[in-house]
Amino acid sequence: MATESFFSNASLAYLASAGAGKDGKTYSIKPTDGSGDFTFSRGSNLAATRVGPTGLIEKGRENLLTYSNDFSNADWTKSSTSVTSGQSGYDGSSDAWLLERTGASAYLQQTNTDSGVLCYSVYLKKGTYNWAYVRVQDSAGYRGVYFDLENATTGLVDSGIIDYNIEAIGTNGWYRCSIVLNSTLVRAFVYPSASNNGVFLAGTGDIYIQDAQLEIGLAASEVITSGATTGKAGLLEDEPRFDYSGGATCPSLLLEPSRTQLVEQSEYFGGWILSRTSAFGSGSIINDTTSPEGFVNAAYIQQASGQVTAGGVFNAYSYTSGTTYTLSLFAKKKEGRYLRLGFSIGTGNASVFCNFDLQGGISGSPDTGITPKIEDYGNGWYRCSITKNSEVTGTKNTFLYQSNSLNSSSATPLEGIYIYGAQLEEGSYATSYIPNHSGGSVTRGKDSNVASGLSSVIGQTEGTIFIELDIENLAGLYRRIIGVSDGTIDNSIQLTLSQNGTLEAYISQGGTYSFTYYGPTLSTGVQKLAITYKTNEAKIYNNGTLLTTNTSVVVPACSNLYLGKIPTASVSGIIGNKIKQSLLFDTAISEADAITLTTL
Repeated sequence: MATESFFSNASLAYLASAGAGKDGKTYSIKPTDGSGDFTFSRGSNLAATRVGPTGLIEKGRENLLTYSNDFSNADWTKSSTSVTSGQSGYDGSSDAWLLERTGASAYLQQTNTDSGVLCYSVYLKKGTYNWAYVRVQDSAGYRGVYFDLENATTGLVDSGIIDYNIEAIGTNGWYRCSIVLNSTLVRAFVYPSASNNGVFLAGTGDIYIQDAQLEIGLAASEVITSGATTGKAGLLEDEPRFDYSGGATCPSLLLEPSRTQLVEQSEYFGGWILSRTSAFGSGSIINDTTSPEGFVNAAYIQQASGQVTAGGVFNAYSYTSGTTYTLSLFAKKKEGRYLRLGFSIGTGNASVFCNFDLQGGISGSPDTGITPKIEDYGNGWYRCSITKNSEVTGTKNTFLYQSNSLNSSSATPLEGIYIYGAQLEEGSYATSYIPNHSGGSVTRGKDSNVASGLSSVIGQTEGTIFIELDIENLAGLYRRIIGVSDGTIDNSIQLTLSQNGTLEAYISQGGTYSFTYYGPTLSTGVQKLAITYKTNEAKIYNNGTLLTTNTSVVVPACSNLYLGKIPTASVSGIIGNKIKQSLLFDTAISEADAITLTTL
């Protein structure tokens, strides 16, 4: 069979580079009637991320306000104010509003009870007034910032605001004004004001307003318009993740196990403890440079004057002896070029470290028991990680430090590096970044794909199953690669990886295994695998090589196709790697064709 004929002869074809993923589905390109589409699930939160086609980390996003650009709605309380729609907006539309003050203490507000690190933003333009007070009420009181909509500056800034920004939008006088705080909200406000600190005075005047947004995180993202419920955008809860990491031009379907992010504030390092660190950028610990997600929300840690022992930030987390942990961080050189990661989980509570070169892209000599890794994320950013089995139980320190060489515990005063996206998780490798601004842990559910009702495209008496995947690591998990079944494990055909990366294959009919295979240990990188089967014959192929033949096979009737799982709740292995393509044939293709199909 010619290579170009494989797709035309396949009964089912899935290509990550050709399919779309949304609305809880992973779409196959064949069959075209939708019967081959995978039902996808991961969980009920926005904890997952992917690397998008531009090379940037993409998150799920949510506007936590309702009726975010309908200020006439009852969800927005008006006090001594009126609103008029149909005004010329920052985006060329007529979707802006005139917010007019009719008396003292004039404001527009919405009740909200969200908590964590939150960014509240609104588009504003001067009218007869050129000041606006963007304010919240939280569990500790009231706090906000006065914005000058004529001179693009700020006035009074209340305590408790951890960051703020006024950004010119276009050339027609509009600004996006935002404040950031770490809090539990009660209400969010906008006040028209005649002056800096003048909102409670009598008088009349107006400003223009459009698109209010409240979101988790340190920076205002693209506008998400909400209605009666909150608005969502980006990578949603049950959306398959087509990942472009490593500079890939074609994506892979990212399937990962469930992992819990133990770092309580993964981007806001103001909640961490400073150690020999005197400054964060221009007096701020956030929004110092563009991060790997493309927003200006990365921090800068600078070694304090006169301090020559490596410093940065640290925090304490709970560890359990005998459990393996991975600590990871995105970092980029500034005056300094070396990151130093560590945790106090060595023998006798010893702190163990490994340094990373943020210019050369290499790791230094790790302390005993640490496995390091460094990955290039573009634009000078690297994701650095250390993995170690904890030798102690208890609350132990976790360090995000810098250094002045690849194998040094010293640092140069007033030098610093950029940091973003800290992550601590149980497991033998760093999974995709899980953002957390909650003050507690966040769990990303496992990725799972199932296509059911496929008895017409799965070979019932003979067939072929093919998959191409990119294995990023081999340790620590019993991983399901691909399989077909009738919905039970008793009637199934499976390809799996053992915990040490050994390829395994199983064929079961009626609960009896007629074929069990334990093969070679696969290497990381791209692997092409296939199993052909028919009565009294099954063959396994890997990267153009026939691995084994069995002559006593009993073929089960199957109707479901699984990627990264098997049909039983008691065994939940996930592939933990990236799937590039998969094909089914309703015939057992020839040995020559199987070798051609699986050749790299």
